[in-house]
Amino acid sequence: MTEEAKRPVLLVVEDDEGLQRQLKWAYEAYEVVFASDRAAALDQLRLHEPAVVTLDLGLPPDPDGTAEGFATLVEMLRIKPDTKIIVASGHGARESALKAISLGAYDFYRKPVDIDELGLIVARAFHLNEIENENRRLEAGGGGEVLGSIITSDPEMLKVARTIERVANANVSVMLLGASGTGKELLARAVHDKSDRKDSAFVAINCAAIPENLLEAELFGYERGAFTGAVKSNIGKIEMAQGGTLFLDEVGDIPLPLQVKLLRFLQERVIERIGGRQAIAVDTRIVCATHQNLEAMIADGRFREDLYYRLAEIVVKIPALGERAGDAVLLARHFANRFAREMDSRVQTLAPDAVAAIDAYAWPGNVRELENRIKRAVIMADGKSIGATDLDLPGTVMEEPDAINLRAVREVADRRAIRQALSRTENNISGAAKLLGISRPTLYDLLKQYRLQA
Repeated sequence: MTEEAKRPVLLVVEDDEGLQRQLKWAYEAYEVVFASDRAAALDQLRLHEPAVVTLDLGLPPDPDGTAEGFATLVEMLRIKPDTKIIVASGHGARESALKAISLGAYDFYRKPVDIDELGLIVARAFHLNEIENENRRLEAGGGGEVLGSIITSDPEMLKVARTIERVANANVSVMLLGASGTGKELLARAVHDKSDRKDSAFVAINCAAIPENLLEAELFGYERGAFTGAVKSNIGKIEMAQGGTLFLDEVGDIPLPLQVKLLRFLQERVIERIGGRQAIAVDTRIVCATHQNLEAMIADGRFREDLYYRLAEIVVKIPALGERAGDAVLLARHFANRFAREMDSRVQTLAPDAVAAIDAYAWPGNVRELENRIKRAVIMADGKSIGATDLDLPGTVMEEPDAINLRAVREVADRRAIRQALSRTENNISGAAKLLGISRPTLYDLLKQYRLQA
């Protein structure tokens, strides 16, 4: 296979031969094919099935208008709906842009062409196409699920999954660290389900949601007459999880006096109910989670250091959704399909502008926020696809860290792209090079330059 054939195909629909030559020279990373009119554009679309198309609206026989360009746009999307079509025009730019996007165009830019600006739009379109292709592949092969319930294609999250699988059967306490909404309870349940305790109870308690004076009774239980209102004995969550797993969510909110009692249980594996004098042996595994900085709390005297080391025999750090490349779109498709089934909705897919918005947004509320947004969008969508407006996202997007110069920016981008490509192809050099649109020798050179290992 030739080097050119390995590159992603970019179809340029443009009747200006001078601009054609300029674009072919500018986009060496792609196999650029050209069409000068509607018929040729449709032929090239069928022949090459390009992921991305740039389309000048001013096509013959109406080079001074937009009618022929819009007709071409509609026909191309009818033939291949997932094509990212970037529309260009110098005629009534705002009105043309609005109409193009409403017809299904991926993006719009105004002539005269700025090669660098257009290059960024094209690169972004190819990036989104790769994410969508990966999502479809994962959905076809089981929805991208790991550990039975965690949906991801991100390398760091896959490392978390592998860690969970390794420690599941080890007789150790596990601490999950991550921001609110990152899926800590799902991972805690995965620890239980992958362990030899899976046939016994999994019991969860949110330590921040229970008043301090009631938390001890909830955890350890109480005997009849232990306090006013204790008309009968009651077992606590630790005993309820006998032989199984107790998940302590927001463990940092446990008050200091209760931390002492929890520490005794972890050391001796016995408890005493409130008002009781009998030591009760309990075989319960503890998995805990928090979004707080426990080490800072230890320094402030708000959390016991000895308890921390008993709870944190294995520490698993969960990346935020905004740090998990491609996962937001993957999860969005999963939630859209799920809610569409549950609500008997007509929604079948995410529109290109919705995919772009989901991929660009920072998701400060993590997976929980994404789930809520998609649920709302399924309800609000008028047609068969969810658009960006249905998501009602705030204007904030992920902020990239400042870089000292252009070389540093490129190195960060290169490293990220190479890691993603290697992860998605399971460290297959040929596959990663193809995904990146470069040759194998070039990829080897980049690996050496950035001191990366396949």
